[in-house]
Amino acid sequence: MTVALLTREKEYLAKLLEAIQRCVYFLNASENRIEWPLTGDVLTLRKKDTALFEAMSAINERFSKLQDTLGLAMRHSLVLSGEPVDSFMKVLAFFEKKQVIDSIEDWQMARTARNLSAHDYEIAYGEVAEHFNNLHTLKVSLYQIARRFILYCESELGVHPGSPDFHDEFMAITQEYMMDP
Repeated sequence: MTVALLTREKEYLAKLLEAIQRCVYFLNASENRIEWPLTGDVLTLRKKDTALFEAMSAINERFSKLQDTLGLAMRHSLVLSGEPVDSFMKVLAFFEKKQVIDSIEDWQMARTARNLSAHDYEIAYGEVAEHFNNLHTLKVSLYQIARRFILYCESELGVHPGSPDFHDEFMAITQEYMMDP
């Protein structure tokens, strides 16, 4: 890998890291606009509340984008490290071993919820509430992964987010969900 190519690849990863921070920031903002947990009764009563349903739509989109961006960035970081990336399961196994993700199963549960949010057009308000409560719960794992992954990239690859614009907010948001100091 030439120096110019390596520099370009690191710059790309830096942009992905910044995108991860941005995703967490905006997902958190959307989540803060909703009183949790949601119930089918609340959604039924507020079925014409555009602010509520716009916030819910944003949560679907931002949750999905966060997981997609994390996956892309994890794969790309392994390319930079010279690790095998022929399957995403190997990427997940690597990051489970490095304790960036708690378990492959946790990632897969979030992925399943992400896929449902992209393809399920449920209109039963109880089921809609259940879906969003699941995303609300699963976001904790994604926030933890995001923080640990960015710290991994900084310490192991010397790659930092492309700009400091979201750094302080990202660190504050994710710190709230970390088990260790």
